[in-house]
Amino acid sequence: MSLPSATVWFLNGPNANLYGLDANKTYGSESFPMLQERCEKKAAALNLKLNFVQSNYEGQLVDWIQQARGDAQGVIINAAGLTYSSVPILDALLSFPGRIIEVHMSNIWRRESFRHHSYISKAADGVIAGLGAEGYELAIEAMARLIRKPA
Repeated sequence: MSLPSATVWFLNGPNANLYGLDANKTYGSESFPMLQERCEKKAAALNLKLNFVQSNYEGQLVDWIQQARGDAQGVIINAAGLTYSSVPILDALLSFPGRIIEVHMSNIWRRESFRHHSYISKAADGVIAGLGAEGYELAIEAMARLIRKPA
């Protein structure tokens, strides 16, 4: 028996489009299109409709979160640098009625101290950090479980 399809928005913030191009490989070696393809395959295997998007603009991320309110059962978000500064993204996430997972390619707690505080975490059901592209896949798996868990 197949589970009903659910919609999940996977939001990526500033500079995520540059994944794989960083000489230090902080965010791995996979390009953003490769990461998107990987995530879309994982979502399809879990019977999820995935809307995988990226923007360098805070307001666009807020708009997408608001759009997801009427469209999605879950939001996975890597707000990137906006994680540490965006009250507007936090407020939008707090108004989202579904499940929320915060994800980061790198382990933000092993990096500069300003990255140790996340505004996003206040709205998130869970956080995955430091596992690179595999963390993105794990976030999709966790979201599938969360939204299909009986209330």
